[in-house]
Amino acid sequence: MPELIIPPGLVCGIDEAGRGPLAGTVVAAAVILDPLRPIVGLNDSKKLSEKKRDALAVLIRERAVAWFVASASVEEIDRLNILHATMLAMQRAVAGLSVWPTGAMVDGNRCPKLDVPCEAIVKGDGKIASIAAASILAKTVRDAEMLDLHSQYPMYGFDRHMGYPTAAHFKALEEHGASPVHRRSFGPVARQLSLL
Repeated sequence: MPELIIPPGLVCGIDEAGRGPLAGTVVAAAVILDPLRPIVGLNDSKKLSEKKRDALAVLIRERAVAWFVASASVEEIDRLNILHATMLAMQRAVAGLSVWPTGAMVDGNRCPKLDVPCEAIVKGDGKIASIAAASILAKTVRDAEMLDLHSQYPMYGFDRHMGYPTAAHFKALEEHGASPVHRRSFGPVARQLSLL
């Protein structure tokens, strides 16, 4: 995977999972990789199988200089909006690192407000190893959260669609209404609530 030219020192990669779903938290991860302990196979988490993501997540936790996963709650998403809640989760992920980074690279076109220089890289999770690693940690942690929510609210099928807006999810919303973990500020959920 080609690396961009980045400032020297401990640069963390940042990515999120869960901006698009109608339910659940938005999760962000920050990762500082160790160049002396490379991890083969890092890529955008969406391009990896679940089995591969899970295996890489273990290696990232073992080999990274530092990593941290944080989230913003459904209530924060509804209060702030999804963009600002995502930036908050990213700030929390960086703040949780056990080693302070000299800079940060974030997937996408916006940077959270950080106390270190930050560069936004569109499709960075497919270009920069540390962002790919962050994408894998964020996705695996969020998927695990959604599986937990499925055990509490099995009627929504969170184990299949992870809260994303699918036909099955819309049907479940129609039949059962919104659960406490649905994002009320999101159009399809707000529309469903307005019908009650």
